Amino acid sequence: MKTAAAVLALFFLASPAIPYFKFERPLQSASSNGQHYVVIDETIWAHALPGLQDLRLYSAGKELPYALTLQTGDYAINQISLRILQPGTAAGKTQFLLDMSGVPEYDRVTLTLSARNFVARAKVEGQDDLHGHQWVTLGTTTLYDLSGEKLGHNSTLQIPLSVFKFLRVTVDSSIKPSDLQAASAATAKSEKVIWREVNSQLTYQDHNRESVFTFSVPKGVPVDRISFLIAPEQKNFSRIMQILGDKDQQFASGEISQIHLQRNGQRIDCEQTSLPVRLAGAGTYRIVVLNGDDTPLKIVSAHLQQYERRIYFDADTGVQLRLYYGDDQLESPVYDYSKFFQKDVSAAQLQIEPEALNAAYSSRPDARPWSERHPSVLWVAIIAAVLIMGTIAFRSLKSPAR
Repeated sequence: MKTAAAVLALFFLASPAIPYFKFERPLQSASSNGQHYVVIDETIWAHALPGLQDLRLYSAGKELPYALTLQTGDYAINQISLRILQPGTAAGKTQFLLDMSGVPEYDRVTLTLSARNFVARAKVEGQDDLHGHQWVTLGTTTLYDLSGEKLGHNSTLQIPLSVFKFLRVTVDSSIKPSDLQAASAATAKSEKVIWREVNSQLTYQDHNRESVFTFSVPKGVPVDRISFLIAPEQKNFSRIMQILGDKDQQFASGEISQIHLQRNGQRIDCEQTSLPVRLAGAGTYRIVVLNGDDTPLKIVSAHLQQYERRIYFDADTGVQLRLYYGDDQLESPVYDYSKFFQKDVSAAQLQIEPEALNAAYSSRPDARPWSERHPSVLWVAIIAAVLIMGTIAFRSLKSPAR
């Protein structure tokens, strides 16, 4: 039954057709064969469906498959747990080995530590032979936990992209062998995050214990991050933030911080002045900075941002392409091209021409059943049938029995 229902649902899904799109935009002609892309702009967000599921690309009247991507830049592809070997003390410092044989390549290692309120320097070396003597230095990282000062922590070792089977980590004595609880490794992409500004007016108010920004999100426009510009004279800080809706519902929370100081002869420099969010609906929101007993944070400005969205596709030289949208009956397309998509770093960007109304536009025919399209006629027929049946029943009651 479920399979039959799914088949019927697919049968009744609206199919794309050029006359049913309200808007069209020509694309710049490709100057070469191969993969190209266009960037989603504010005009498209204003008139397409919120999830962009009604976007369709056409070439010579035929639908052209594409892949919709977000330019999220560096992120961990896979987090793999590591074996910690031989934790101990050497020359007054904590030293341990990490078995990396199950990780093809990596550029960061995250440690889980039980220690609190410390600053330590960690040196990382690599080698394929566990018992060899040719350890290669991969770099040093400052590990710290300043939770006592409410200034956050860092327990991730940043190293160049590496493939060594073993790592040797040497840490200052403020970290004891017994403080090591777990370790994991990940590889990050090297692409750069591309952010686009979202047009919105933010109003700012200062209260004793809170700093509040109020802003509105346009219809259908996603917001992926809120970035803050802090006054240069603002010193070390760490503040909790909340994103609230017009009914005080919480959409996100997090912490922004800025740390530039010396502890135990070590320099700590860390800045986190943006907050990831997931806002996709039109409405009014508030950013609440919880200052506590500290003086209000010196925020110069705040900016709503989104990951750049791109449509990738293959096109031949000189082919005429048009982007269509504005059909609220469509579901997101499912293309083989998107399933097996591999981005070409040499893909060329094509510019999108100004938006225009689709000259061939006509509204979709009403596909609802006849009974839904003419409910008044149906009700009249039902009432008439009830009256007729009632009359017949009444007469039968009055007729004398033979």
